[in-house]
Amino acid sequence: MNTAELAELGQQLRVDSVRASAAAGSGHPTSSMSAADLMAVLLAHHLRYDFERPEHPANDRFVLSKGHASPLLYAAYKAAGAVEDGELLTFRKIGSRLEGHPTPRRLPWVETATGSLGQGLPVGVGIALAGKRLERTGYRVWVLCGDSELAEGSVWEAAEHAGYEHLDNLITIVDVNRLGQRGPTRHGHDLDAYARRFQAFGWHTIEIDGHDVDKIDRAYGEALSTAGQPVAILARTLKGKGVAAVEDMEGHHGKPLPDAEGAVAELGGPREVPVRVSEPPAAAALRDVTTEVLQLPRYDEGDQVATRDAFGAALAALGTARGDVVALDGEVGDSTRTEEFAKAHPERFFECYIAEQQLVAAAVGMATRGWLPYASTFAAFLTRAYDFVRMASISGAGVNLVGSHAGVAIGQDGPSQMGLEDLAMFRAVHGSTVLYPCDANQTARLVAAMAGLDGIRYLRTSRGKTPVIYGPGEEFPVGGSKTLVSSEEDRLTVVAAGVTVPEALAAADRLAEDGILVRVIDLYSVKPVDVDTLRRAAEETGCLLTVEDHHAEGGLGDAVAEAFGDGRPVPRLVRLAVRTMPGSAAPDEQLHAAGIDAVGIAAAAKLLVEEAVVR
Repeated sequence: MNTAELAELGQQLRVDSVRASAAAGSGHPTSSMSAADLMAVLLAHHLRYDFERPEHPANDRFVLSKGHASPLLYAAYKAAGAVEDGELLTFRKIGSRLEGHPTPRRLPWVETATGSLGQGLPVGVGIALAGKRLERTGYRVWVLCGDSELAEGSVWEAAEHAGYEHLDNLITIVDVNRLGQRGPTRHGHDLDAYARRFQAFGWHTIEIDGHDVDKIDRAYGEALSTAGQPVAILARTLKGKGVAAVEDMEGHHGKPLPDAEGAVAELGGPREVPVRVSEPPAAAALRDVTTEVLQLPRYDEGDQVATRDAFGAALAALGTARGDVVALDGEVGDSTRTEEFAKAHPERFFECYIAEQQLVAAAVGMATRGWLPYASTFAAFLTRAYDFVRMASISGAGVNLVGSHAGVAIGQDGPSQMGLEDLAMFRAVHGSTVLYPCDANQTARLVAAMAGLDGIRYLRTSRGKTPVIYGPGEEFPVGGSKTLVSSEEDRLTVVAAGVTVPEALAAADRLAEDGILVRVIDLYSVKPVDVDTLRRAAEETGCLLTVEDHHAEGGLGDAVAEAFGDGRPVPRLVRLAVRTMPGSAAPDEQLHAAGIDAVGIAAAAKLLVEEAVVR
């Protein structure tokens, strides 16, 4: 396209953004209009993409980090012939693929869900890492950011990581339109302020007029010829460009234009500028990922093994069996034990350092490319990345997250290091799976099982050694449980998981000596739970006593309670959990202080029997 045709395409994208938002009665047309010329030049001259084959391994990847500018994205899809004009005007309507913020669940050309700002660039870093270190098919990753979202710390975690990894296949376009939702951004149109920040992290920067299509074209060409550095194109634009009533004016964010028909006329009216998007290189081939028979580590019953140790060994074994497994860690691999994978498969291990948002985002980015990521850090520190987990669920991303050093059982390090909210956090994620193994063989099996699941999968591991109670051949189906102690004379049922399972077994032995028989269930699958086993135990013993190394809210006890949420009678349910703020103490002292050790469990069970609340 020549200069005039590119300018016309930019106007077409503006018009269609205005029309889509007007038809919806909502949306962000002014945020779309500022970036229209940037999108027009990218689409017409530089993006290599086969819309008929979005899975093509050499397709460039485009991430709209400023997801509220979805009208612009959908207008671009229309220009490329991927959607029809009629569908464009279904924007934001029920049943439409064209949601207010784009998601890959609805559209195959969307890489990741955006809309929570500051996420597109970190995920783009993950995609670029996969392209540079794993696939080498030559695709480029284009990320369109807004200037407002550059206030997010996650953007600078991504910027530093991209610079450190020399991701010269990553190009970030920043639409510096000066205006956020409620008024001016922190730096306004000061492009140098943004340039200094990116340069400090090792980026090559280019400052341009974001409405001069020739300068945009040259900037993209310069970006593609830059080696050894990621590139940030900082484009000075005007929000609402082309319509005098809203151009560079406050108060119009997130609203359809007040006079859409007049605005369309001012922009020159609807037009149909034909766009032929370049195809990716034909020579690129699908990667060949080999598979072998999985040989998990095996542990002898009675041994003392930390579940984090079993996780590390099992992950390394899974990496040997499956060439699509990748591991990421937040600079604690010697504690989480991902170092075992790093030693066995260094080419598929990614150190993300102490940047948990980037850790999860990189895993999401790699998952979009078909890799199977396992990302690990302390359970407590995954709270920093929770918004990325939430958005990954919206994307439908298949990501395995592993939190070690959970609960008060870690001991002397104290509450800042104790994951006491993680079960609740991950149970609340739509479509998630939450697993909490108690011994080494169970851990190894569940690590392998996670590879075959969908959505967000979370595995909780423990720091200290626990006894191996299961043989290496035992199966642990997701959604199941194990009844470890049972008789027809059971007075109540103790439901435990993880570190509280051996404590529950020890408590059952103590109680048996006093003539009180109790059932013990290992509820290793916290979500989904084994509803049938829990209901049967409630009917047969009359009372459930849950024991968890976690805060009382949202964890094991709530998971058990929800098994009776369909109108069935709720049994007597008593919960033992961490209800005070722990300090520093030895692991056994921590469990005792929380009332979740064998002594505490036995005392609670005796009290229930003495109060005659069970049969």
